[in-house]
Amino acid sequence: MPVSSSSKAKPALGRLAGAILRRGAASAAPPPPPAAPALTKVYGGLKDQDRIFTNLYGEYDWRIDGAIQRGDWHMTKEIMWQGPDWIVDEMKKSGLRGRGGAGFPSGLKWSFMPKKSDGRPSFLVVNADESEPGTCKDREIMRKDPQKLIEGCLIAGYAMRARAAYIYIRGEYFNEALVLAEAIHEAYRAGKLGKNAAGSGYDFDIYLHRGAGAYICGEETALIESLE
Repeated sequence: MPVSSSSKAKPALGRLAGAILRRGAASAAPPPPPAAPALTKVYGGLKDQDRIFTNLYGEYDWRIDGAIQRGDWHMTKEIMWQGPDWIVDEMKKSGLRGRGGAGFPSGLKWSFMPKKSDGRPSFLVVNADESEPGTCKDREIMRKDPQKLIEGCLIAGYAMRARAAYIYIRGEYFNEALVLAEAIHEAYRAGKLGKNAAGSGYDFDIYLHRGAGAYICGEETALIESLE
């Protein structure tokens, strides 16, 4: 039986309509999103290897062996051999400021310490009370990167001609105090503290003092009064 031309046209029209619809759908589809930029390892002129605290997330061992592998206690005595005045000048050049709110330059504050003793000893006091609500930045350093704090106490104490450091830690920081106390003991056993600290020829001690939970002791004069 012969097929009419109209019956032949129907499948052809159907295929044409389908092609038009597919073409329209393709043209109406949004373009694919641009590829995400590659993650950078440079932040404001600082590179990833410029990080000071290398274990704030607790991914590595906080003990002294692990800390030394990450660069702690590297050339500490060589830095101290440059002399207290050189260290203070380097601190001034660095632009490092305090985080207590006033943003006071750290190097300038260090330079206020007397260069010649009148017979009375000088001490470095580290305010680790951190009792202001929501301020827990130092907590991570003490429990995960404590050797960085201990080495910093030695260098800062030497620069200010202090004979010892007192770390006043918040009373509620029970686990942090345990970690920090063990880290200090490890530093003594490794020769980093005490007589001839880190082989520098300078004697320096660190004492850990736990607060009793008083909020006011986060203020420096109350903290010193509590220590005394």
